Amino acid sequence: MASTAKAPTHHKRRLPTSWQALVPVVALFVGLLAVTTAHVARGTDLRSAGRTNVADLIRQAEGKVGSEDTKVKQLQSDVAGMTDRLAQSDAGVAAIKAKSQPLNVPTGLVAMSGPGLTVTLDDSHEQFNGQNVDPNTLVVHQSDMQAAVNALWAGGAEAIQVMDQRLINTSAVRCVGNTLLLNGRVYSPPFSIAAIGPGDAMRAALNASPNLSRYRKDAATYGLRYSVDSKSKIDVPGYQAPIGLSYATVGR
Repeated sequence: MASTAKAPTHHKRRLPTSWQALVPVVALFVGLLAVTTAHVARGTDLRSAGRTNVADLIRQAEGKVGSEDTKVKQLQSDVAGMTDRLAQSDAGVAAIKAKSQPLNVPTGLVAMSGPGLTVTLDDSHEQFNGQNVDPNTLVVHQSDMQAAVNALWAGGAEAIQVMDQRLINTSAVRCVGNTLLLNGRVYSPPFSIAAIGPGDAMRAALNASPNLSRYRKDAATYGLRYSVDSKSKIDVPGYQAPIGLSYATVGR
């Protein structure tokens, strides 16, 4: 019987791939980077300096708006002075000035004083840890502010001021997060509204507002602030922001 011999088996050594060879190098580099970062940071956040700070951006924008407002007021004063001087010698300018003068009061361009109401709305400052409370019920919303303003107008308000800004018919009360945006300025709560007009009628309009009724319920439940106070004299400044309407147009 012929014997069957097995062919010798040759074990070939597999050479490491390029990735396998790079793994130790990458691990060493990552470790060195971690140690260097920890040493440089010394427990601080290295990224903080490069982050966009929204609060800083808002403050910068407010500073720019304030500077531009000062320029606008000066220009408005210059134009008014020049118009008055020109009206003394130009009959056409004098006629236009006389025609526009009665419109200054209803358009809100003239400061006013008189009795009225002040309304204050503020976020809740109570803690509801562990309770199933919707965070939206704990803050003043744009709809709450607009409801109060609309009710005051409906109650016969002759002049309304929100924070330190006079409102006119084209004014828009907007909220950005939990802040109020008026004429390029940002305000934090509590939010105050002052209205010159018949106190009883305006108070009745506030009480009749459906949106404010819901807000008052949330105020009683979650600690938001809602107060209405009668005042014998309220001073409301004239509207000084630019007057104009922005509207959409059909694209061509």
